Amino acid sequence: MDQENSAHETVGELQGLYGPFTFPEKLLQKVWLRGEFDHERALTADGRKVRIVYAGRWNRLGGPDFKGARLTLDGVPVTGDIELHLRISDWRTHGHAQDPAYDQVVLHVVLFAGDSPVTVGSGGRVIPLLVLLPLLHYALEDYAADAAVEKLADRSPSRALDDLAALPREERLSLLQGHAAERWRQKLHFAGLRVARLGWSEACHQTALEIFGYRFNRTPMLRISGAFPLSVWSRDASPVEEAYAREAGRWSVQGVRPANRPLVRLRQYAGWARAMPTWPTTWSEWMPPEVSPIPRTGTDFSLESRAFRDDLGQTAVRRILATTLCGDVLSGPRFDTLVCNALLPFRATFGAVESAQSLWYHWLPGDMPPQLVKVLQQLDLISHRQPLCHGLAQGLLGWWIRHEKTCALESVRS
Repeated sequence: MDQENSAHETVGELQGLYGPFTFPEKLLQKVWLRGEFDHERALTADGRKVRIVYAGRWNRLGGPDFKGARLTLDGVPVTGDIELHLRISDWRTHGHAQDPAYDQVVLHVVLFAGDSPVTVGSGGRVIPLLVLLPLLHYALEDYAADAAVEKLADRSPSRALDDLAALPREERLSLLQGHAAERWRQKLHFAGLRVARLGWSEACHQTALEIFGYRFNRTPMLRISGAFPLSVWSRDASPVEEAYAREAGRWSVQGVRPANRPLVRLRQYAGWARAMPTWPTTWSEWMPPEVSPIPRTGTDFSLESRAFRDDLGQTAVRRILATTLCGDVLSGPRFDTLVCNALLPFRATFGAVESAQSLWYHWLPGDMPPQLVKVLQQLDLISHRQPLCHGLAQGLLGWWIRHEKTCALESVRS
């Protein structure tokens, strides 16, 4: 179902793996602006190769969404505007063919394929059509989740406190545990999809480089992982400089600490690959320690994280993993993010799902928006016996995403 709001912005209500979610047209515009899709496979619906030289200036006013873009179509230079919609029919619904403001549109970008290989402008002018859905690096739900995280990072946590603080503490905890279990199922599902599509070794390589990119440079890192397979990174002459130059102009460094700059992280990854050239094999052969399984309800984590970590000897396990898997090249919160977002979900595709899920829930949180930590503290969910853990953070994030989806769906339906 689609309904329009002001300024012709469309909000799509889509059915996802775990229920309906919203995908606003503005989010599609951000995907285009950031280039968060596979440029190498970009073809118009009638088969022409698209190369994006400049995505255009994002136009927040009336008229086309991006002005002054520069492209090549089958090698032929093209300059003009870009219009984005969820579906090709939105062009007709919005009456763009009769609006002179859209006469300079040279590419119509849509999320979903339609029944035509082109779009028709004023006077019957043929406009090439690019369908983004097959080119996206992530599931649509992941893009929607990232948008929810950005909102959380820019907003006071009072809304979350208002809704959650009114509940008894045990009910709050149970609610977040349920959302954490759902987040785990999502990560396990998409880990399986990535392994099936890329194969084990390249899926590991792609995911690791993506994590090295942090939030703002994930997409350039993904493109690099496709252009430079794992085998070339273990050579003495690694492709660091070439890979970095390949994404020139696409890196985001504003607000990024010097230690996390893309070139620094690429050099770090090359050091890891040289030290541990067969690390994906080590990853697949690593057996999670036997730990208390999570009850099948997925919502009763009766063992608090402090006791769990003490029983596991997590400090020693973490140190062994950092050495045997990463050659001691990666440490700190980024290593914990690798363990939780990649190692454990990927390893669970081979089995030992219950142990991997318990470790994932109680593990150190890794990188996360500071607002998540602040909310958990104010909800009285962090204590000496229950220190900050990955599962609680993921549970709160899952609750927030569901909360935002519910608000957006109610807005669309009203």
